[in-house]
Amino acid sequence: MKTTTNDESLKNWGMLILLALVWGSSFILIKRGLEIFSPGEVGAYRIVAAATFLLPLSLPRIKNLNKHQITYLIIVGLVGSFIPAFLFAKAQTQLSSSLTGVLNALTPLFVVIIGAIFFGSRITRRNGIGLAIAFIGVFILVTVKEGEGFNAFSGINAYALFVILACICYGFNLNIIKFKFELLKPIEITAISLLMVLPMALVFLFTSTDFSYKVVNVPGALKALGYLTLLGVLGTALALIIFNVMVKRVTPVFASSVTYLIPIVAIMWGVLDGEVLLVGHYVGIVAVILGVWYGNRK
Repeated sequence: MKTTTNDESLKNWGMLILLALVWGSSFILIKRGLEIFSPGEVGAYRIVAAATFLLPLSLPRIKNLNKHQITYLIIVGLVGSFIPAFLFAKAQTQLSSSLTGVLNALTPLFVVIIGAIFFGSRITRRNGIGLAIAFIGVFILVTVKEGEGFNAFSGINAYALFVILACICYGFNLNIIKFKFELLKPIEITAISLLMVLPMALVFLFTSTDFSYKVVNVPGALKALGYLTLLGVLGTALALIIFNVMVKRVTPVFASSVTYLIPIVAIMWGVLDGEVLLVGHYVGIVAVILGVWYGNRK
């Protein structure tokens, strides 16, 4: 990472905190959307809202791209937005918004792993210890039984795997943006990558779901749609622009460190919404954040 001035450092941290507030609030917005819509509808509409909002930026720029750039932008659209949108919505059918936000904190560790496997980075001993601690925390989080004490464990909640898969997608996304897009501006990466996956989202939403029927006929659908529009425009479109600016300015690990703060915001919303966290959950939360923090220390 290049040397930065105090002003640049403050800007970087400011963007980090803003993103934590926006993305930490995303899980409660997904929860509200799921009260009316299916996980597939939530995921697809999130992409449609984000990509449509950015059409004035993406359409004029796409003609200037070469095939190599378009290929990587399709990949970024898939692993950075499209696939995670569906995975998080599916996960939250069986996981609280608080715990989903905490599990999302695994992203920096997958940045390191994927960087080592595919981009020539190196996994250090510290990275390995951090991974072990974090995954112990994940195990605790997904096995503590609802409504009982810390020592009451149930079978593993397989829906946590959807969040882990989403984190793996983000790991690929961060490394691709950092190492494959030296010439493109962050706003171009965000807008055009979303445009690349917009047709898939539209086709799925209007040919494979009851989305249109629900919007017109189901009470409360318009309110839920408002939450999902906010999720798409703020939590995906604008947040991704800010995030991609960060990735271009700092290291992938620092940019992904926003996930240290996301759990705090997600837990706050969850508690305000009446979600119950057990003692075991707090132990798991601490272990995940501690493992991610330790594994990414210099």
